[in-house]
Amino acid sequence: HLGSVIAYFTSAKFLLYLGHALSTWGDRMWHFAVSVFLVELYGNSLLLTAVYGLVVAGSVLLLGALIGDWVDKNSRLKVAQTSLVVQNSSVILCGVILMIIFLFKTQLLTLYHGWLLTLCYILVITIANIANLASTATAITIQRDWIVVVAGEDRSKLADMNATIRRIDQLTNILAPMAVGQIMTFGSPMIGCGFISGWNLMSMCVEYLLLWKVYQKTPTLAHKSAKVEASELKQLNVKKESDMKPAEGVQLIIEKDVAGFEPQQEKEVGCAARIAEPFITFRDGWVAYYNQPVFLAGMGLAFLYMTVLGFDCITTGYAYTQGLSGSVLSLLMGASAVTGIMGTVAFTWLRRKCGLIRTGLISGVAQFACLILCAISVFMPGSPMDLTVSPFADISARLFENEPLPTIASPEPEMIFATGMPNLLNGSLAPANSDPEMSPEPVPLISVSLLFAGVIAARVGLWSFDLTVTQLLQENVIESERGIINGVQNSMNYLLDLLHFIMVILAPNPEAFGLLVLISVSFVAMGHIMYFRFAQKSLGKQLFVCHTPDPKAAPDSSPPGNTSTV
Repeated sequence: HLGSVIAYFTSAKFLLYLGHALSTWGDRMWHFAVSVFLVELYGNSLLLTAVYGLVVAGSVLLLGALIGDWVDKNSRLKVAQTSLVVQNSSVILCGVILMIIFLFKTQLLTLYHGWLLTLCYILVITIANIANLASTATAITIQRDWIVVVAGEDRSKLADMNATIRRIDQLTNILAPMAVGQIMTFGSPMIGCGFISGWNLMSMCVEYLLLWKVYQKTPTLAHKSAKVEASELKQLNVKKESDMKPAEGVQLIIEKDVAGFEPQQEKEVGCAARIAEPFITFRDGWVAYYNQPVFLAGMGLAFLYMTVLGFDCITTGYAYTQGLSGSVLSLLMGASAVTGIMGTVAFTWLRRKCGLIRTGLISGVAQFACLILCAISVFMPGSPMDLTVSPFADISARLFENEPLPTIASPEPEMIFATGMPNLLNGSLAPANSDPEMSPEPVPLISVSLLFAGVIAARVGLWSFDLTVTQLLQENVIESERGIINGVQNSMNYLLDLLHFIMVILAPNPEAFGLLVLISVSFVAMGHIMYFRFAQKSLGKQLFVCHTPDPKAAPDSSPPGNTSTV
């Protein structure tokens, strides 16, 4: 027994989990802290945070395909190590610059009429954006490529590994912001900067070593497929559709394996061709994504990002306006993490019983059924929905009267500690009822209770569906295109996420939040309709027939009708 325990803790699978846990913990701490730092720095205004969010979303949207293409064209170890070093070095540098700004902000304001301070802000946002792009490259190479190779041809093992990765994500999403929030509460923003920089330095060294160990323990990681010409790819696809058997494994197409993969030598090209190359790659990436057999499934997942029904700053802010305290909200966030983990368990069980594609269908129905509660909450007592109130009334009045837009109070320490997240709605970081003299009449909690009951319950279906689409992409995208296709998938996710923020900007009042909820539920429904169409094309008449896999069958075999050659 001791030998098997030691073997597990030294296996490539466990080392991959450990590296992902360290990486995700650092990521979550940084993403939470940088928003609070930017608010603190810019006179308690949300301007810098909004600019940062826009720059990050726009960069991944435009560069997702190019990042994925770079992942495809280089060896696995080089990609993983480069993106790791760039990401962590950027965060460390950002932390140092922020510490300097916090220490010498008064002096920086007086130098060159404040332009030096503005330059520092631009520098922080630029470097933080580079860190996010490197993080995107890391996620593509580790979660979409390395994990498939480590799992080998065992699809059940791949499903279990995907589920474990998501459980790590769920736990770090809650715990990491609370940890850094506690440090900032009992220390200061400057101590927070120093801690995050130190953590990333230590984490980078450990992760680098873990990556090398995983690479050594999995010899197949050294073999990477080269790009194939379009004509050859077409022939391979025809062969795949006619000859492939379900038990042939995750690697659906093995094309031109090259030991110790090296990128093709670049041909002599002119200046114009070099300038045009990124645009051609961008176009080719999106065309390749559209031509994938799992295109509709990927689009279905992307549409789930166009929603306010999650635990982001928007929904958190709305909860404060409805009278929920920070402690209650932290409990709700904890409950959402638990249901998210339940979703990962449900995914592995459903996949064994019904097959991968049907798991997505069942998960979609479960998620949508729960979100019906959110739609009902809009019309219940306590809902502030009033479409007669113009969403621009407050802003336009201030602009035409030449009044400054409101700045925001500093976040209450106990609130950051309790929730790990400040309230970023309606220009206030303080709880809605922080001033007893200004407290509004108590709001009936039926509406907000139904809203959060729906959001929390829907996490089971949401994370099970997310894992289904993730594995469909892993199993059905050819090895040489995994990077670029997943890069475009990330771009699609960010595009819909960006649209959801634009939607909130157009209707920022609590009175319009009910309308945003109904729009969100509609987009989720559209996403699942796309997935249903994909499943219908893939399974045909077998769509609603659940087959229990033969226990004697190969571990990676799928039920009849649910082959990976969709």
